[in-house]
Amino acid sequence: MTLRGLLADPGVVGVWTLAPDHSSVRFTNRTLWGLMTVRGQFTAIEGTGRIECDGSVSGRLVIGAASLRTGLGKRDEHLRSPDFFDTARFPDIIVEVGAVTPNGDHSASLVANLNVRSITRPLTLAATVTRLGNDTVHIVGRTDIDRTAWGVSGTMAGMMPATTALVADTIFVKA
Repeated sequence: MTLRGLLADPGVVGVWTLAPDHSSVRFTNRTLWGLMTVRGQFTAIEGTGRIECDGSVSGRLVIGAASLRTGLGKRDEHLRSPDFFDTARFPDIIVEVGAVTPNGDHSASLVANLNVRSITRPLTLAATVTRLGNDTVHIVGRTDIDRTAWGVSGTMAGMMPATTALVADTIFVKA
């Protein structure tokens, strides 16, 4: 079924809940020298979505900033510090989706607001949407951001550029 067909199906109207055990929010940063890629994942995520009768979509992901994991404990501590996410003061990263525009059978643009460190900025994610069953939808959203626009400006001794790739790989189940 195409995305337009999915949004036109009266059976999908209502609230959808994120399945956190089957979902992830990840990021990647290339070092300035291009020799290494830093990969990370946030392990604490929750969310809901809503599809209205007219096919409009809204949703919200709440990501626990302190749940950040890169595989190196010292780096994770530094990323949680005031130099980067300042998780003690700003425990949540919030993504608020306000619209979905289908671009093809399974592709769409998600129009959202991203809130990091109490700074909210608009964001558009390229997404693929696949219906896995009557009550399950798989959504993968991708975008590149300049993390410094959200106050995440640490550099780890000048090694990290500002551009960060974000991927939200999510499964939603009809509530």
